[in-house]
Amino acid sequence: MIITTEFVDVEVDGSPMRMSVAAPKPEGAYPGVVFYSDIFQLTGPMLRATARLAGYGFVVAAPEIYHRHEPAGTVIPFDDAGRTRGLEGAANTPVADFDADCRAALDYLAAHPRVARGKLGAAGFCLGGHLAFRAALQPDVRAAACFYGTGIHNGKLGRDADARSLERAPEIRGELLLVFGTLDPHVPEDGRARVERALREARVNYSFKLYPAEHAFMRDEGARYDPEATDAAFADMIELFRRSIKG
Repeated sequence: MIITTEFVDVEVDGSPMRMSVAAPKPEGAYPGVVFYSDIFQLTGPMLRATARLAGYGFVVAAPEIYHRHEPAGTVIPFDDAGRTRGLEGAANTPVADFDADCRAALDYLAAHPRVARGKLGAAGFCLGGHLAFRAALQPDVRAAACFYGTGIHNGKLGRDADARSLERAPEIRGELLLVFGTLDPHVPEDGRARVERALREARVNYSFKLYPAEHAFMRDEGARYDPEATDAAFADMIELFRRSIKG
């Protein structure tokens, strides 16, 4: 499906939050998805993933997660200095701000003329995987795909040592997909087990997918990129969204 892309600014708590918005070009109403980046913001890999998802028939909004600290349009490089900068951006952002940004992005999609009413989802990578999990706490999110989400298992998110995301799992009303690489040191096996146990006890409708891959295996730049695992995990997301949001 051919798509269109644009950047839009949405005000949140007095600060403009820039988002990359990709949408199908054919007329019609489509589900809307908030798509969260990793700590490097809207890099080439993230924009390509956003466009790819839109091509399957979704209006996709990818926000700059550090808009309160970084100038609009800031793309953090994939190097040691960039990693430090990205981690500092997270450390300077309280969970309440991330949650406010989520609500603003969802409200933008809900009001978008191309988004079908009541059909909203979320997805994200790394830190963004945790943010997608947080988005699932919103009552109007019907499905969320969390790719190697960091901090879900131990509560760490942004400035908060414990965001209590797992504790709030009973609030989730939609369906969750959690994707991890078995070689990911940031979310070890015992951490994955803790997440799955909490979701099971909370009676959340969820699925777990594991791939023999490293952290950030879906980022199509760098030594950890695994094309086969990426395609499979992306297909997992499409299947989830088509079943839970489009249906």
